[in-house]
Amino acid sequence: MKHPFATLASATLLVTALAGCGVTSSSTAATSQSSRSGGVGVYALQPQTSPNWFFPLRSLVADTVINAQTSSMLYKPLLYFNKDDQLDYQHSLADSVTWNHNGTIYTIKLNPKWHWSNGHPVTAKDVVFTWSIMKAASLPNSHYDWTFAGQGFGGIPNDWKSVVAKGKYTVQVTTTTPRNPQWFIRNGLDEIIPVPESVWNKYPHNMTREMAFINSVANSPLNPVYRVVDGPYRISAYQANNYWDFVPNPHYDGHKSYLKKVVFQYQTSTTEQFASLKAGTVNVGYLGVSLLSSKRLLTHDTMTVAYPMGFNYIMLNLNPDAPGGTHIGSAFQELPVRQALQYGVDQAGIIKTIFHGYGSIDDGPLAPEPKTSYVDPALRHQPYPFNIKRGKELLLKNGWHEVNGVMTKGNMKLEFTLDYASGSQSGADEMQLLKSDWAQEGIVVNLAEQPFDTVASDSQENSTKWAAAYWGQGNIGGWTYGNPYPSGGGLFATNGAENGGGYNNRTMDALIQKTYEPGAPAQTLKALYHYEEYAAKQLPGAIFVPWEPLFNVHANDIHGTVSTFNPIGDVIFPNYWWIGR
Repeated sequence: MKHPFATLASATLLVTALAGCGVTSSSTAATSQSSRSGGVGVYALQPQTSPNWFFPLRSLVADTVINAQTSSMLYKPLLYFNKDDQLDYQHSLADSVTWNHNGTIYTIKLNPKWHWSNGHPVTAKDVVFTWSIMKAASLPNSHYDWTFAGQGFGGIPNDWKSVVAKGKYTVQVTTTTPRNPQWFIRNGLDEIIPVPESVWNKYPHNMTREMAFINSVANSPLNPVYRVVDGPYRISAYQANNYWDFVPNPHYDGHKSYLKKVVFQYQTSTTEQFASLKAGTVNVGYLGVSLLSSKRLLTHDTMTVAYPMGFNYIMLNLNPDAPGGTHIGSAFQELPVRQALQYGVDQAGIIKTIFHGYGSIDDGPLAPEPKTSYVDPALRHQPYPFNIKRGKELLLKNGWHEVNGVMTKGNMKLEFTLDYASGSQSGADEMQLLKSDWAQEGIVVNLAEQPFDTVASDSQENSTKWAAAYWGQGNIGGWTYGNPYPSGGGLFATNGAENGGGYNNRTMDALIQKTYEPGAPAQTLKALYHYEEYAAKQLPGAIFVPWEPLFNVHANDIHGTVSTFNPIGDVIFPNYWWIGR
């Protein structure tokens, strides 16, 4: 989500939460630090999403965009990639990353300017300790969960032979086999967000007790261990499913916050969030697709459109024990069934009638927007364009017969329940359109609107409880690549950490494996394209739907929200925001 990263109270509650520190603005244009200082930035969270923490552990349910945004408020990443998809050392703890000729040894030099808020420098010791947490949570016998474990995302832990400190500010990472440096840096090293070893390492010689301690405080962001940070903010207050308050870290070594406070404010619906923007109780938020036609009513706000790097899809449960009593999991294993489902997706119609003309037709594991060299040019031609007649003919040709309106084959029926995230009228409209079009192919879909966290938890672990899942659109839904090398191993390789539907294909595994291997830039890019083409044709437990942009909204008197926003990972930088006319 970032899972469905894309993961993620009434207006009266919001006003109450901000009483005495309301959103303010200055009367003149601000130019200096002092004249820009002050005010509160209130950032609206998507309906049904709220930080659920688990830092520094990261489990599947905590793999959401809003959790990543929360972490970035408090902790600096080892590596940061900017909106131009370039490694940006200004916002990284690292000052440089180099590697040997065959991609087995990576040397990271830390910038000595960074310090924890208690005055201690950020050192190699902190990086090595954080790696030890990641490794412990990734082991097969672990009682915990590192959602990016496995080769798919960064080869954790099996591809990592050692992580050692080579001095106070140098870390050396050695891999067990040669790797494509761009893949390993972006999907492996990129995962490290260091924590202060001197604060967190309570049991230096007992990792079992250490992990138990981390787990015991992982949902308690006001615990003292979270007060020592190296990011621009620290948490001052929070109320689960209501708000999170952040105040500036006075010891931050980067750009210090102009704002005196930033509030992450929970919202119950897109309609409520719209009302909060209109009333001025929220000054940075988003616009739900169903309310695009009403944006003219936001007379004191500006909307901007940006595409994150990712794609959106409906996940199918290919496990034989998928519920429904119709052996739907076995049916989904048949490629013609998945092809018929894809033929039934009217992407152009969804964009025109539901997304108000915004959006991008997408048929693979990386949408064509934003423009990037990672998008396979061959996928400009849809392998399965909308064609209900062709979809139905494909089923009939492959042994399916329509019985009482339902395609049937032996003891299998193409009838299943599709769980989708609540809180968005446009999302519900999209599901209704799909249901109607699929019915014309003899595929019967029962829609079940569920809280986002419920849909996001649909995975291998509870495969008996769901058949198909859709996380939603825009800020809340789809897959956003926080680590921007879209090789797809964690999503579609056998046993991939986010392969929730249990897709298993040896050819896919081999193609993904090729994307990890070292080579000249043209070779590694060709390997990536081969994987993308195969995924587009195979539909690996995924039915692709249009990629919707983010409809970000900010009050006209808050500045810096657009220029500093990084759509690739949906990253915000409130420490650069300021309020003024």
